[in-house]
Amino acid sequence: MDKFTELIGKLAGFLWGPWMTATLVGVGVYFTIGTKFLQVRKFPYIMKETIGSIFKNNEDKDSEGTITPFQAVTSALASTVGVGNIVGVASALVSGGPGAIFWMWVSAFFGMCTKYAEILLSIEFREKNEAGEYVGGPSYYMKKGLKSPLLAIIFTIALSFACIGGNMVQSNSISGTMNELFKISPYVTGIILLILVALVSLGGIKRLGKVAEKLVPFMAIVYVGGGLVVLLVNITKIPMAISSIFVGAFSSRSVIGGVGGYAVKEAIKMGIVRGLYSNEAGQGSAPIAHATAITDHPSRQGMWGVFEVFFDTMVICTMTALTILVSGVLETGGSPAVLASLAYGTVLPIFKYIVGISLVLFAYTTIIAIGYYGEALFSYLGGIKFGKLYRYIFLPFTFIGAIGGLQTIWGVIDVLMGIQVIPNLIAIALLSPIVFKRTNEFFNLSADKNSIVK
Repeated sequence: MDKFTELIGKLAGFLWGPWMTATLVGVGVYFTIGTKFLQVRKFPYIMKETIGSIFKNNEDKDSEGTITPFQAVTSALASTVGVGNIVGVASALVSGGPGAIFWMWVSAFFGMCTKYAEILLSIEFREKNEAGEYVGGPSYYMKKGLKSPLLAIIFTIALSFACIGGNMVQSNSISGTMNELFKISPYVTGIILLILVALVSLGGIKRLGKVAEKLVPFMAIVYVGGGLVVLLVNITKIPMAISSIFVGAFSSRSVIGGVGGYAVKEAIKMGIVRGLYSNEAGQGSAPIAHATAITDHPSRQGMWGVFEVFFDTMVICTMTALTILVSGVLETGGSPAVLASLAYGTVLPIFKYIVGISLVLFAYTTIIAIGYYGEALFSYLGGIKFGKLYRYIFLPFTFIGAIGGLQTIWGVIDVLMGIQVIPNLIAIALLSPIVFKRTNEFFNLSADKNSIVK
């Protein structure tokens, strides 16, 4: 078993080496240039048409889909906003120093256009299943757009099994948190969690959408609200924290007492890798949820991808980073798993529970979202009935993860994610002319008076 773990670790290290990081960012740069810096040029419009439109009646006779655009983005955010936003960011700070956050922002900036492209293509090549519901994602744009069913199958199998591993990791985080905060046995947590996941998962995408549109905003408000209190209490330290991020991005010198010796190379590596892990740009998972959205144009739903990466990294991850930096807990040498809790606890001891509750909610919504992804992927392979079989394969691992160790599982997940990312990046790069064409059509870059922008 030790040899297997070592082999998996080496393979994961190769797949997620510098070449993968450079490729992921490079694809984002390519789409940023190809869309003429869409995330900057159209940012106010994108925010208006996404988060600014959630309380409006957006029904359109020309729109088609299964769930609302907001339900689609909250379903996608349910998997995107997770443990990586708390523990992942803290880990980046510990390993890469404050400068890692700057490179996390850089990866998110370009990742906005990567995710925009993924979602646009998922709408462009989606189709209806036997139940009359819209389905789509990388498997479909690889098969229909690239005419490459082989790439589609490689992606589908890798991601469907990565979702099972992800389920175990998230459930383990929940049981660990519940045990630490409330001394609840992992076995008890595992049973309760299994029931709660089953209640949503067995209802398919429509139930996921209804739960996500209520739970995701709530958990974000709780976490960000608590973080704002920490920042207000330490408001005089915010300029120094921001300065440390920019200085640390280009300097190997310590900029905060007690934290030194960080090379620029490590800051870049940790910032980009943790950023991409958190916002999932280029991984091909979120487009599966977005493909079900009611929309009148692929570009309109693609804009939610820009918002999604912005909210996940620029808001949630930045909140975690700043609270850790201004509170001074980074110098304590604490584990990344507890740094955010320590930071919130500096205001009031009870505030550490905000982080714990947020982590539980983040992880729970991730489980139900990736459960749907796996079901959709199995449905692609063998139809709806085969897809429903995935539910019963997936659910037991919720309990297993809650009570088990995960050293080998982490490595297996990294390998599977690497395998899934490669065909997805190939697909969106080769299908980029469609992305650019549809973007120009939507935003009327050619000054066409019949633009679809309203």
